[in-house]
Order: sequence, then structure tokens, then C-alpha cells
Amino acid sequence: MKTFWLFQKSGAGLTAGKRVGFWVWNALWVLLSGICLGALSLLFAYGKYTDLLFFSYFANWRIAALNIVPAAALALILYLLIGRAWLSFLLSAFLTLGASFANYFLLLFRDDPLMFDDLRYIREAAGITKTAGYDLSPDGRIWFGIACALAGTAVLFFIARGRPPAKVRLPLALAAALACISLKGVYGDSVTYKVRTANTEHINQWSSTQVYLSKGFLYPFLHSMTTGRIKPPEGYDEAAAAALLAQYEDQPIKEAVDLITIQLEAFADFSTLGIEGVDFSLYDDYHALEQEGVAGPLITNIFAGGTVDTERCFLTGLCTLPNFRANTNSYAWYLREQGYTAEGSHSSFEWFYNRQNVNRYLGIPTYYFYENHFSQLSEAIAADQLLLPEILSLYRENRTDSPYFSFNVTYQGHGPYDTQSVWRGNHYTDGRYSEETANILDNYLGSVEDTIHQLTGFVDQLRREERPVVLVIYGDHKPWLGDGNSAYSELGVNLDVATDEGFRNYYGTSYLIWANGAAKELLHRPFEGRGPELSSCFLMNEVFHQCGYLGSAYLQATEQVRRVLPVITSVEKYIDADGTVRGGLSPEEEEALSTFRGLEYYWASHFAYGGA
Repeated sequence: MKTFWLFQKSGAGLTAGKRVGFWVWNALWVLLSGICLGALSLLFAYGKYTDLLFFSYFANWRIAALNIVPAAALALILYLLIGRAWLSFLLSAFLTLGASFANYFLLLFRDDPLMFDDLRYIREAAGITKTAGYDLSPDGRIWFGIACALAGTAVLFFIARGRPPAKVRLPLALAAALACISLKGVYGDSVTYKVRTANTEHINQWSSTQVYLSKGFLYPFLHSMTTGRIKPPEGYDEAAAAALLAQYEDQPIKEAVDLITIQLEAFADFSTLGIEGVDFSLYDDYHALEQEGVAGPLITNIFAGGTVDTERCFLTGLCTLPNFRANTNSYAWYLREQGYTAEGSHSSFEWFYNRQNVNRYLGIPTYYFYENHFSQLSEAIAADQLLLPEILSLYRENRTDSPYFSFNVTYQGHGPYDTQSVWRGNHYTDGRYSEETANILDNYLGSVEDTIHQLTGFVDQLRREERPVVLVIYGDHKPWLGDGNSAYSELGVNLDVATDEGFRNYYGTSYLIWANGAAKELLHRPFEGRGPELSSCFLMNEVFHQCGYLGSAYLQATEQVRRVLPVITSVEKYIDADGTVRGGLSPEEEEALSTFRGLEYYWASHFAYGGA
């Protein structure tokens, strides 16, 4: 077999025609092996999900091509560098299948895909795997992949033996590498990722994990190079940020209270918007609660969606959120270091916004979702009537002699709201609005009224608690009210963000910091009065201020910024200490903003609570 001209190591001695055929033969086998390797990687791309996904990859030629090209290019470049087809394929298989296997096990154990940024956390991942006791024994699919890699290596060892001279190989390898670099724009293109490779038939399009795996593995993995990390702010000086943070130390909490926070879905006080012809007496009980605590306006980064932005800004103190792929500093980590038990609840699904993983990264190891808790209480996603009493029950069951932190996110009130009928039968409008607008508003306000009713009962229970408890309630964003904001328009609500009123109407919700008698007595704090206007990243600052706590080093450092710019957003609008909405900033404000951007970037990328 070795004597046959196609299976020789060199084209020397062959006729010109055979020499061309010899090198084409070897190149084609290398290319074919890479194509097969890319196709094989798709077998592991969907983890535990339906096998129909594997076939769906080939139904969209872009998905197939964008996953196969990297493996084929890798095999070809390694061949040009090494000169041995079998070895280049073996190395390509080791890299391609190694990453594919890692992604496969991540999906099996954590329902979380492998992203490029995860390569920074290999050591941490190994530690988690050991601690969690994950079983990495190969299953049938893994053994099949290994067998294919070994078989391909053996085949190439015998039938693709050509070894091009280095003076030919190396320039071609450089040219191939440059060609691959030119594809960076294709793999980073957001339109291709979101639209041209949309593949939602067999997945839930609201699950970030499932959207990722619906595009294969190698393609979304390479695409994540362009989306995985926030960029350093302009003029970022890591040493300066570290030095500024080093001026502060985490301060101990000596008189600890239990802290329960509840983010209310799409909860907003419409009685403040100047809308006519609507009965807003439904807010009376909530206004009464506000009179018992510290209440103020909250400015978020979002409108009618993007819930997770507000909750994570509040929990981390960051305004620009990274793609959470590993343990990241948060106030939950700080509280745990102070001896707090940290847990929380969200009655919807664990995959929504990947909360099942991200909440752990943010220092909340125990979290109750529909799958692991609320499905035992209700077939449907639990409404506030069930969720709020359950938050209280979990608090009473799981608290110990140590203080307790409960971080909760509701689902009731999630839009869209029916335009054809009124779900709860309650009507709040006087007939001046169109049927569609009236139905949307009646459905929204009916949900709000029920939430307020549940909150008053919840607070009544906390009043009777002997333990000191501080409760924080806040809305995540304004609700959806019709396509194109049709109901807002008919109601006469100004949403023009170029105006001060429109900016506040668009991004504004509210917060309430309430304390029971035991907490007021312990802390010697009144917890009453009008609270300052805040952005969501500074809400925890105000909570700690009301409690009389200095808090973490990061909170203390950002407190200096808050005094100058109490509202910082990701939409490049700010509110200064005088309550003026600003686009352009004064030199002092620019310095404060630059300080904050540097601090938050440093804090998001340098984990400080390894011992928690």
C-alpha cells in the first residue's frame, strides 16, 4: 500500500500530473477530516436536549458552515505547520472535541454552555467540579466521539502521508491564518447571530442557554469572544482603581438585622403620572406603607423588559453589567462574609436569564424556582398570593441564630396584558379611552392592586416579628402598555426621553425601605421620610445608609460618587445632586463618573470574597 503513489510521503519522482494529484489528494483528506470533525462537534452541542437539534443545525446552512469552518480551518493550518495529516487531525480533534466535551458536560450538570470568557476560569471550574462531585465518566456519546477521532487518525496515517516541504507549508499556513482572521467580522456580526441563524423550533427562545446551543457550539463559542466581557472604560487605570478601593475596608455589621428584598415585576405608581379618568385609589394602601418607611423614586436602565438588569444592578452595585460566568463581587457575598444566610425566590423558571447559575456566582447559593420548589405548590407560575407568604415561610424555616438575607423577584404583573378582555373583572377607567387601552390598563392595575393587597398582609406579618427585619421593595421597570406604547400615548404620558419629565416617566419606578419595630429599636433609626432619587446601582447604598451601616469597601467608595451623581445610567443620562437631568456633565461630575466607571470595572473583574 505504501508503494502506491498516492500513499507516499513525497511527490518526488512523480510526473507533473501525478504530483498535482498527490498534493490535492492529501489536502482534500485533511480538509475532509476537518469537515467531519466540525460536524461531529455538533453531536455534543445540545447536551441533554432533543436530538432533533442536531438535524436542525444542517437545515440552516449558515449554522452548519459557521460550525464546520473553524474545525476544518484548524486541521488545515495545523497540517501546514506540522506536515503530518494524522497528527494535525489528532491535535485538531483534541482541541475541538475537548472543548465540545467540556460544553457537553456543562450543559448536563449546570445547563450552562461553555463561552470563550470561561477559559479564564479553568482553575475555578476544576475546583467546582471536584467540590460538587460531578461524574465525568464518558457516556455513549463521548465514547463515540473518541472512537471517531481515533479512527480518523488511523485512516489519515495510512492514506494521507504527504509531507509538504517547510518552504511551501509555512507561507501557506500564514495565508490560511490571515484568511481566518478576516472572518472575525462574520463570527462577530450580531445580525447573523440573532437573525440569520435563528433556530427556535426545538427550544425556548427566552432561554439564553437554549438560544446559544440552538446555533451549535463552535460558532456561538467564537461569537462569545465579541460579547463575553465589558470593555474597560475610556482612560481606565487599574492601579488607580485598586488604590482608591484600598483606601476602604469592609466594615463589620455589629447590629445585624434580617434583610428581605422584593423586586416587583413591572410595578410602578401610575398615580404620579398625571393621567385623567382613572381611579387610582388602588394605590392608597401602598401609599400608607410608604408613609411608614423611606420611599423615593428609582431610575433604572430599562423600560418594559430586561428585568434582570435592575435586580443585578441592585445586588452588585454595578451599572454596566458583565456577562456573569464566574463568582463576581456582590452585596450578597459581603453579607455572607458578615455571617448572613443568603437565599431567595423567583417563582418562574430557573433558566430564565440563567438565574440558576448567575445567582450562585453572585453569592446566593440557595434559590427557589418553579422547578425545585414552587412546582410542588402550584402547577402555574406562582402569583404574589402564593409567592409572598412562601417567602415568609422560607424565612421562618431557614433562619438561624445568624442574620438572614432574602433576595426575591416576583413574576406577577409580567406583560403583555390582554387587549380583548379584563382578567380580574376590575375596571379603573371612566370610559373615555379606547377599549384596547382600557383593557390593557385595567389588567395591569388589577394586578398591581392584588400585589399591594398581598404586600400589606406580608408587612403585617413582619410587624409582629420579634426579630429585627428591614424590607426593601422596588419596581424593576415600567410596564408594557401596548405595541408602540399605544396606551401610554392615549393616556397622555410623556415618554420623550429628551425631556426631563419623559426621561423620568420612561425609566422611573420607585422604592420603599421599611423596618419593623424591632429593627428600629436595635438600630436606633427612624426609617421614615422622603428618600432621595436613586439609580438602581445605588439602591443598596441607601439601604445601608438607612440602617446606619458603612458596608463594603466598594459601597463606601461609590458613596462618594453618589453624593455628586445620585443617578448614573447605562443610557448616558444622569441626575445630579440638585435633581437636574443631565446629558453633559460639569468637570466635577465627569470626574465622579470616571471614578465610578473605573471602580465598577475593577470590582466586576477582581473577585474579593474567596473565603465567603
